[in-house]
Amino acid sequence: MIPAFLVLFLWGCAPEEPVLEPEPVDIPPLFAPVDGREVVGIVQKDLQEQGLDSWEDLAPALEKSLDYVRTRDGDQKAVCQPELCLTWSDIKETLELFIQLLPDIDRNPELLKHYFDFYAVNPDVLLTGYYEPELKASREKHDDFRHPVYGRPDNLKSVDLGQFHPRWKDQRLYYRLENGEIKPYYSRGEIELEDALAGRDLEIAWVKDPIDLFFLHIQGSGRLKYPGGDYKHVLYADRNGHQYVALGRVLVDLGFLEQDEVSMQSIRAVLQENPDIKHELMAKNPSYIFFHLDDQGPRGSTGQILTPWVSVASDPEVIPWGSVMIMDAELPEYQGQKTHIQGPVTAQDTGGAIRGRHLDFFCGFGERAEYIAGKMSDRADIFFMVRKYGKN
Repeated sequence: MIPAFLVLFLWGCAPEEPVLEPEPVDIPPLFAPVDGREVVGIVQKDLQEQGLDSWEDLAPALEKSLDYVRTRDGDQKAVCQPELCLTWSDIKETLELFIQLLPDIDRNPELLKHYFDFYAVNPDVLLTGYYEPELKASREKHDDFRHPVYGRPDNLKSVDLGQFHPRWKDQRLYYRLENGEIKPYYSRGEIELEDALAGRDLEIAWVKDPIDLFFLHIQGSGRLKYPGGDYKHVLYADRNGHQYVALGRVLVDLGFLEQDEVSMQSIRAVLQENPDIKHELMAKNPSYIFFHLDDQGPRGSTGQILTPWVSVASDPEVIPWGSVMIMDAELPEYQGQKTHIQGPVTAQDTGGAIRGRHLDFFCGFGERAEYIAGKMSDRADIFFMVRKYGKN
């Protein structure tokens, strides 16, 4: 039940509108039909760039998307634009048919154009990357491990604003109560610089490097490696509700970096080179993530374990979770080797910075994944995949 004071608060002032990147004046249709022959021409190569030996190897990742889609009301709209309007049943049937056809597509990729329609996501999509970082950690605090990984606080409250007015659809208010009054939940600066959560027994682990911890928050999940060699997955539990602020943009505004220099690696270098102000710089991003430990991971927003080089994070208002797409994208070069992804991906996650025509590509775990994810910020051709009516 929503407290009466919260209702009064909500009706008394509208929440701050989300800040979005400015769109071009002339925006082409979000989805534009394309000839299936164009898509077949893209996927004629093998899928080894995605770590797959065959199309049939996609089945486990697609089954995870199908498990999620089956939890949705099939009659409800999953996406509805002037050019493309689909229910969750449409997405479910697309996944079911695609999984059924995988062994045949291995032998004949031409089947894709016979059984599926394709829609280019326009204009070309911003593609960034994320990965599963590894942090050296301890279960107990001591001199080498002084920076806490916090679990979800009991005093963190949230409410779905859409139940109060349609204009607040899909927006949540995160707050805490202080002497019976609603207050914004603590920001990163309050938590890390003022110890706002100290003494609440919320620490689930302690890590060595606060910069590594900051990037764990950016990635949303990772692995904690303990001194004995064993490790745990550390997964997203909740957020403080503050707007995500890209530190790279802040560092450009402050004169630490040029716009074309921004990457995860360059941001890390600035923080390491400025130890006296690194905490103040990181606090420029007030968004803060809370975690929980698990034996398996990482998991996306659908609750399913992500598949490297196949799973993507999307804005579900644009690309519904569970959707299948064909991606054509050149990834950053690593150790002189180029990676060109020309194959299927599926939406299974989201993130605070993922808005509009923007996909975040999950690169997995390890040095290569970290390097490519950190450097990735480019455009990609994305083709949304829909089962043809009447095809079984």
